[in-house]
Order: sequence, then C-alpha cells, then structure tokens
Amino acid sequence: MEHEVFVPVPAEVLRATLTDPARVVRCVPGFQRDADAEAGPLAGRLKVRVGGNTITYRGALKVVERDGAVTYEGQGTEARGKGTAELSLTVVLTPVAEGTSLSFTGALTAAGRLAEATEEARATAGARLLDKFVEALAALAEEPEPAEPPTADDTADTADDTEDTDDDGVDDGVEEPRRESVFDAPVPPPSLDPLLAEELADTPIEFPAPQPAAEAAHARRTMIGRSAEEVDHAPPRGRYAPVPAPESTSAGATLRWIAPAAALALASAVVVGRALRRRR
Repeated sequence: MEHEVFVPVPAEVLRATLTDPARVVRCVPGFQRDADAEAGPLAGRLKVRVGGNTITYRGALKVVERDGAVTYEGQGTEARGKGTAELSLTVVLTPVAEGTSLSFTGALTAAGRLAEATEEARATAGARLLDKFVEALAALAEEPEPAEPPTADDTADTADDTEDTDDDGVDDGVEEPRRESVFDAPVPPPSLDPLLAEELADTPIEFPAPQPAAEAAHARRTMIGRSAEEVDHAPPRGRYAPVPAPESTSAGATLRWIAPAAALALASAVVVGRALRRRR
C-alpha cells in the first residue's frame, strides 16, 4: 500500500509531531485510548470501516525512527471475533516548496473479517484512514505549544521587583509617600441628630400583648388529634359557619296525602250511591 499527501507545514514541525506518541494518538481517527496508564499512550481500541462492515481491533502501536523515516508497527485482535491484524507503516518526509510531502508505504497482514474483504475495499479504507490522519496531523502541528507554567523562583523575583518600585508603579529613583488604602480610612460616625437620638432613647417600646391562655389552649385542643387535611378542609364554625338552605317542599310530598283522600272520597260516593238505589 502506497499513499502520498502534501501538507503545508514545515518538515521539522511534522517530524516532532509524528514522533510524539501523545500527539499521534490524537490524530488517529476511530482510536480510543485505554484507561490504564501503564499500557502506553498508543494502546487501546481502533474502529475501522471496510466496505459496509465496522471492525473493532484491540491492540497497541509503537513508533520507531529508522534512517530519517518514521515507522509505526502495531498489532491487534478483533474485539468480537478471532481475527488478527499486523501493520507496518513507514512515513517519509520530503521538504518541498511551502510545505512537506508525506509518502506512506505500508504492509498489512490480516486474518478474519478483514481478510474476507476485497482488495479494493481494503485499499479504499486505508486511503480514507490516512487522509483523515494527515488532516488531524496538520491541524495539530499548527497549534501553538502550551506555555510552561512559571516556577516558584520566577514568582519570587516578580514579587521582589514589585516591592522595589514606588507607590505609583514606576521606579524613577524618587521616593514617594505611600498611599493609604481605602480600607485603612477611619469610618465616620453615623450622621444622626443628637436631639432625635435622645428622643428615641427616652421613648418606651411597646410590645403586643400576649395571647390569652384560654384562647391558646382552645386552639391547641382543636388542632391536636387532627390531620393537616382535616384542618384544611374543616368547615368554618361560629359566625362564619354557612347557613343551611331551607328545605323545599316537593310535589311528591303533597301527593302522599291527596291520593288516599281522593280514593276514600271515591269509595264513599260508590257506597252512598248503592244505598240510595236499594231504597228506591
């Protein structure tokens, strides 16, 4: 497998990045580093998409410099299977105008799902993986290196220089009076009228009268033994109690005595009529 890419970054900057395992691990797409620090920065899981399948390998990679070139040697096993893969990838950096030319030459030995894929699918997957690796490499190489934190000696020297300067921050050789801090200024007394203060001091303070013991005891007796729901939904008592509505007389109650009376009157009329007929 051979692949060549141009990167607009100086060769020395790229070489420093390619030989640093901690920075290389950030450039490999689909790589997840192991949580174990003793395993090394280039040990973990690598997901590779070949054709329509995604294969996850678990293994490690090491960086070797040979004859001015950078070689990556790694091996891994399938996370869900018995397949294996061994890779040897050599990177040659060639300085050119306005950048660097990277030439990749690799050899792959695989068994399992990767070996079952076609040669074209493996070549396409390898080229895509290298292109993403180079893009991340160029972006990482252009990032500025983090500044080193100041040491204790540097901090002490800075403090000494600050103490030697004048109060205005300029060391011009002229001693200037030290300015007082705002927190050192005396606090003025409260601006109250002395006559008003005397009146307030002589005025007695009236407190509200305590609640009678009888009312307090009655309130405690009404609250003890009742739940919060009963207290919230209890009907009001006393003057605020609701007035019951007057009972309305319905027609059914009236018919209760009218119907028997009508039946009695009808029966009496029949008896009287029969008695009159007999007399005739």
